[in-house]
Amino acid sequence: MALEICVKAAAGAPNILGDCPFCQRVLLSLEEKKIPYKSHLINLGDKPQWFLDINPEGKVPVVKIDDKWVADSDVIVGMLEEKYPEPSLATPPEFASMGSKIFPSFVKFLKSKDPNDGTEQALLEELKALDEHLQAHGPFIAGEKITAADFSLAPKLYHLEVALGHFKNWTIPGNLIHIHNYIKGCICLRIIRCSKR
Repeated sequence: MALEICVKAAAGAPNILGDCPFCQRVLLSLEEKKIPYKSHLINLGDKPQWFLDINPEGKVPVVKIDDKWVADSDVIVGMLEEKYPEPSLATPPEFASMGSKIFPSFVKFLKSKDPNDGTEQALLEELKALDEHLQAHGPFIAGEKITAADFSLAPKLYHLEVALGHFKNWTIPGNLIHIHNYIKGCICLRIIRCSKR
């Protein structure tokens, strides 16, 4: 039986998956584990009442697991790993936090109005650390095998590229080759595949 999942619909395009990296993270996990699912695309600007009835906070993603609606991508991914252990997406503990500071650094830089406030440099430092890690341990965060850490980080990198390119005309420096390979590799292809399903 297919799981039900509520995810963000694209702004102005209610039949297309929206730009939520947390929804994409859960969808990528479902795809990789080959768990059948049915998506409900939610217009976050005009949430349907049935959605608010099952999820009063109105946040996405929300997945129905064992007849209970579960929110928060961290919790959902953990439950999926427990209930559907094969293939395992568990990240070795020593790699679990790799890249975790990139998204907050990206958001600070995106919101920054002062080019000299250090937010760009902070983001660059986090990206350099990831690039060095991928060089030593890649192609994925934990080596040859894709894990939950990749499905958490990759959509955020994808959003970083799109948003900073659009709003700040900024791109990840070309010398961070391992990050570029990581983004261009099968991770982004998987994100695109989820979007078109």
